[in-house]
Amino acid sequence: MPHKFLKKYSPTPQTIRENKALSFLGDSIHQPYLWHMNRNSVAKAFAIGLFCMWLPIPLQTVVAALLAIYYRAHLPLSVALVFITNPVTIPPMFYFAYKLGGMVLGIDPQAVSMNLGWHWFATTLGQIWKPLLFGCFMLGIISSALGYFTIHSIWRQSIKRRWKDRKEAREARKAKRAMEKEIKKELSKVSEG
Repeated sequence: MPHKFLKKYSPTPQTIRENKALSFLGDSIHQPYLWHMNRNSVAKAFAIGLFCMWLPIPLQTVVAALLAIYYRAHLPLSVALVFITNPVTIPPMFYFAYKLGGMVLGIDPQAVSMNLGWHWFATTLGQIWKPLLFGCFMLGIISSALGYFTIHSIWRQSIKRRWKDRKEAREARKAKRAMEKEIKKELSKVSEG
């Protein structure tokens, strides 16, 4: 069930409250709807978190938290999903975004030599910012939409499965009671005769 899985691995309200980067939000992060886990709030959280992970800016978590508050999404998941981008995953993800943006915009990504370092980034930012931002924006929109609709679909399937299991259990109990009634009837016939 997605609810139990997500609740198990999402940060606690205390963890979010103690996060110094989010302390400027004050009491607004104590609103109950930011912590309640339902299909809509979780789907919105996935959409927000997966979009914000593609933002090529520092403090993506702050942006995710602000969007979660504004859209009334599940705050811990919105913030936690941003950490898909981390120092290990950022270079290949943003390189892919740069290549994709360059391909769509018709800019040859090979024209800029890649030497991932701060000096290289500072000197070539003027050349790479358009394809990088466009690629990040495209991937952010795609990831966001896929996350939103996937969560809705998984949650719906989970509910359908639970309803089916309940119906089968109810029918099994009904059949068991009918069988017990039949056995009692047969035993009463045997004891009378």
